[in-house]
Amino acid sequence: MKLARPAITQARGRRSAAPSWLAVAARPLLLALVALALLAGISGGLARLGVALPAAADAAWLGRAALAHAALMICGFLGTVIGIERAVAVKLRAAFVAPFVTGLGAACLLFGYSAAGAWLGVLAAAAFCAVNLVVLQRQRAAHTALLLVGALAWLIGNLLFAAGQDSTAVLPWWFAFLLLTIAAERLEMTRLMRRRPGAQGSLYAILSALLLGAGLSALSPVSGGVMFGTALALLALWLIGFDIARRTVFTHGLSRYMALCLLGGYGWLALAGVAWAATALGWPARDAALHALGLGFIVSMMMGHAPVILPAVARVKLQFGLFFYVPLAALHLSLIVRLGFGLSGGPLRAVGATFNAAAIALFAATVVGAAVAWRIQHGAASATQT
Repeated sequence: MKLARPAITQARGRRSAAPSWLAVAARPLLLALVALALLAGISGGLARLGVALPAAADAAWLGRAALAHAALMICGFLGTVIGIERAVAVKLRAAFVAPFVTGLGAACLLFGYSAAGAWLGVLAAAAFCAVNLVVLQRQRAAHTALLLVGALAWLIGNLLFAAGQDSTAVLPWWFAFLLLTIAAERLEMTRLMRRRPGAQGSLYAILSALLLGAGLSALSPVSGGVMFGTALALLALWLIGFDIARRTVFTHGLSRYMALCLLGGYGWLALAGVAWAATALGWPARDAALHALGLGFIVSMMMGHAPVILPAVARVKLQFGLFFYVPLAALHLSLIVRLGFGLSGGPLRAVGATFNAAAIALFAATVVGAAVAWRIQHGAASATQT
């Protein structure tokens, strides 16, 4: 038996080496799928508003990107990114199935295989639910339970999408997935603060109303939409009242930047809630509802968390500086143009949307620049020490 053990060890080493090479090869593919979904989603959104894209004016994929704009942005881009983050957190290679299949489904939507893309989204969401079940089993806490509920909301939304339901039924579930994910993260952070009695219970009540509104939206768009919008506004008030960002905004450096991203996002979330309810009641506020939520809130959260998440997930260290405020300011100003001055439609809405895209591109460039700056600074420091 002792003689056999080295052979067994070597065999295990060979088996583990192969998946390692596979993992290394999969990283560029996952990155390419994320970039494809983001670029196609942004292009499709601009095309919906009549913004001309000269390089792709007659491309068939652009029309498909316009039709699948929400699916590409929420599922293909954000769903894949969140799936990668969760897979890295649980440290299971099988957990990368969810983001890989999500990205592949988005590519199918873009290249004309809409049914396959939709059902791949269902498969990915089911795998993601399994990953979050592992998270809950490892740490039984309120925030991990919310992560699982958010994953189930995504699964429901993807099932409705695959079944051919319209956006009134699907979008509330997709946004509920993102909102519950963010609420879970913020709930975990509030453990660092002394919470007032009833704070956690009130959050559960708001999120329950959010899910009820999402479910009712398919059956009764008016009552479901009003309930969903009201829950959005109440969630914004809860976050403003209880989130740790109220304190960290008075600090300095990265903590203050993150707090400003969060608090600004909460303001857009409140506006989205009002606009969502108004849309359900027949007011022409759909663009404000969707993009105050999707850009003003969700992308603000993304900008705020990227300097912390990227080093943990992608092992890319960033040099934080005041330049991070530039894309953040650009995002908010572009939303004011789009949702304020462009409220009645017309060219200002398209101009605002164009600058929305530019703000996201500027943030991506900022992240790349911050990574390069960190390498230059710390490379120079290492060279000086040697």
